[in-house]
Amino acid sequence: MPEYVSYEEFGRRFFEIAVNEERVGSAFADIAGGDFTVGPIPSGPGGMAKVWAQVEIDEPQLTRQVGELITFTVKIPLRIGLLIDLKVDRIRYDVAGLITLPLTVRAAAPLELRIEVDPPRPKDVWVDVESRTIRGSIVRVVASVDAEIRRFIAQYVAEEIDKPEVKKARIINVSEELGRAFHNLGDEEDPQAAAGSAPVAEVVEVVEVVEVVEPTEILPAPPATPDQ
Repeated sequence: MPEYVSYEEFGRRFFEIAVNEERVGSAFADIAGGDFTVGPIPSGPGGMAKVWAQVEIDEPQLTRQVGELITFTVKIPLRIGLLIDLKVDRIRYDVAGLITLPLTVRAAAPLELRIEVDPPRPKDVWVDVESRTIRGSIVRVVASVDAEIRRFIAQYVAEEIDKPEVKKARIINVSEELGRAFHNLGDEEDPQAAAGSAPVAEVVEVVEVVEVVEPTEILPAPPATPDQ
C-alpha cells in the first residue's frame, strides 16, 4: 500500500526536491566563464593613478539552507589581473575575488517557482590584492584600488543577472512543465507492440516476393507412347 500524504505535505516535498543546487545553479550558468575589462579608472589624489583590471568569472558555488523558506548562498569566484599606471611606473597585482549573493526561492501564483536575488553591492564583493612589490602596497592604499574594483564588479554582475535570459531562467512554470510531461506520455511508442509487429511485417514482405511456380514447370514430361 502506498503511503498517502496531504496535498500540503506533498507540495513541500516537491518543492524541496525540485529546488536543488544543480537546478538553481543552471539559472546562473550564462554568467560563468565571462570576462570583462575595467578601466582606465582615475584613482588616488587628483587622479594621479590610472587603474585597469581584467576580470574573469569562475563557476558559481551554491549552498542550500532548508527552513521555512529555501534559501541559497551563491559564491562566485573571480580572477583579476590588475594594473596601476603611475606614468613613471607601472605596478601589477594578482587579485583573487569573491562575490557572495543570497537567493530565496518562493512559490508564486498560479503555479511557479521563482528564484529571487538582490543585486550585489560593493560590500558583497571581496577582493584580495597581493602586491608584487613593497611600493605596490603603498600605492594600493593611496589609490584606493580595492574600493574601485569592488564597485565596478558589483555593477557588472548586477547587469548580468538582470539580463532577460537570466531572469527567464529564474522562473519555472510548473504548470507548463507538467503539461509537457503528460503530453509526451502519449507520444511514447509501446515497445511490446513494436516488437510484436516486426515478425508480421517480415512475413508479409516474404509472401509478396515469393514467385508462385506451376507444377508443370517442375514435373518431367510423360514418356511417349508407341502410337506417337
